[in-house]
Amino acid sequence: MTSLAEIKERAFGPRVPREEIFRDPLRFLLPTIFIGVAGILLIISTFFPYWTLEMQAPQFPKGLEIQVYVDEMVGDVHEIDGLNHYIGMRPLSEAGQLERSLSIIMVGVVIGLLVGAVYVHNPCALILTWPAVLWPAIFLGDLFFWMWNFGTHLDEGAAFSNIIDPFTPPIIGQGTVAQFHTNAVWDTGLLIAFGASGLVIVGLILHRRAYKPLLDRVKAERAAEAIPVAEA
Repeated sequence: MTSLAEIKERAFGPRVPREEIFRDPLRFLLPTIFIGVAGILLIISTFFPYWTLEMQAPQFPKGLEIQVYVDEMVGDVHEIDGLNHYIGMRPLSEAGQLERSLSIIMVGVVIGLLVGAVYVHNPCALILTWPAVLWPAIFLGDLFFWMWNFGTHLDEGAAFSNIIDPFTPPIIGQGTVAQFHTNAVWDTGLLIAFGASGLVIVGLILHRRAYKPLLDRVKAERAAEAIPVAEA
């Protein structure tokens, strides 16, 4: 019958012997530091805009700007919606409503998984950390989807719908739609999130270097115990 200790070891990996911790503390501390700092950066990123769009239009000589955070959209949203109305594009506030409403909870879950990965000493740590690694890509993928959805599903009854072909606004760089010129940039929050992803990857490499020898040792000991002792 499998003991509780064995179940715990299979779920969380082997326990680190105290003498090994004292002999080489950085080996086991560095993965925790990198993954922990990544979690802190991910929290910080939510306080900064992830994406900024600047628009130049004849009606607004000073230009218009919107900034997209993980949980809100700020700036000249109303004015840009008014211009988009003429080409048949839906209001920007309708994009990603579910994602924005759940974003802070999702960030909390991702950080919780990172914290869990610190206490896992086997390859399951990789599974727990992948949401944090992919977080910036998930944001960009969701943003691209909504830009594509809004740009290719225009209202045919709009004033200028007959002169505008379906399009996908760029999520980075410059774009032109009729007489409007746009410039999209990946902003501070997203860059911080990319930095967090990089730290998680480094943490995973250090995690493997720290705990794989322990796993190999445990496997070798179990294999030796499984070999029947030959009778004299």
